[in-house]
Amino acid sequence: MEQPRQDSPAANLPVRVKNELAFRALTVKRSESVAGCFKRIVLSGEDLKGFSSRGFDDHIKLFFPATPGDVITAPVATEEGIVWGEGPRPLNREYTPLHFDAQANELTLDFYLHDGGVASEWAAAAKPGDPLIIGGPRGSLIIPTDYQWQLYLCDETGLPALKRRLGELKQAASDAKITVLVKTKDAGCENYLQDEADFTIEWVIGGEALVQKVKSLTLPDSNYYVWATGEGKLVKGLNDYFTVEQGLDPAYVRCVAYWHDK
Repeated sequence: MEQPRQDSPAANLPVRVKNELAFRALTVKRSESVAGCFKRIVLSGEDLKGFSSRGFDDHIKLFFPATPGDVITAPVATEEGIVWGEGPRPLNREYTPLHFDAQANELTLDFYLHDGGVASEWAAAAKPGDPLIIGGPRGSLIIPTDYQWQLYLCDETGLPALKRRLGELKQAASDAKITVLVKTKDAGCENYLQDEADFTIEWVIGGEALVQKVKSLTLPDSNYYVWATGEGKLVKGLNDYFTVEQGLDPAYVRCVAYWHDK
């Protein structure tokens, strides 16, 4: 059996850390439009005390009323499991924290605005004082910044996580070769990363074009990391390409579905 193409030391493996599960009742402090296709929501509240998000693609759950106008009571995490209050269970969606400022007691989330999304519709209409309950993150995957070859692939839904990662790489003053490919259907979203001039970012229209671009890349034998998010079938195909067809070590390839096409 062919061995995976990776000889990075084990010490350079991504590390998963756990957080104590907590649910937090927060309120919208302010909001603004970003790049014409995102809504940036800043949340605050005393419940943010102890919040931790150490991984750039962490997920927290956001809870929305099953029926508009319903009041949601935050569940409680117990040793027996999660205990919900009376009434219908709220809807939930997962989002990546863009930034947490413990000193200012603020948590920032960016919502990609699209038709038919319960979270997107909530964010588009959100105003100061609106309530929102969040849960997690239950854990974080801390990915080192010093791999010499790094590839990042996403669509609009992964841009907040990508933005956070590029910030980490800038802060680390990494001299790695960074390749960024973003699949988009809205050219205006390119402005979302306009502050990331330190990186060469290629915007690709359509999943097939993205796959062809990926297959044109020369993949290294060692000291690499690959991160890909987006629609489920596309992401699974990319994972199979990297780990099965090309023999990259799955420990250094993270392909995660952020949504599924019906």
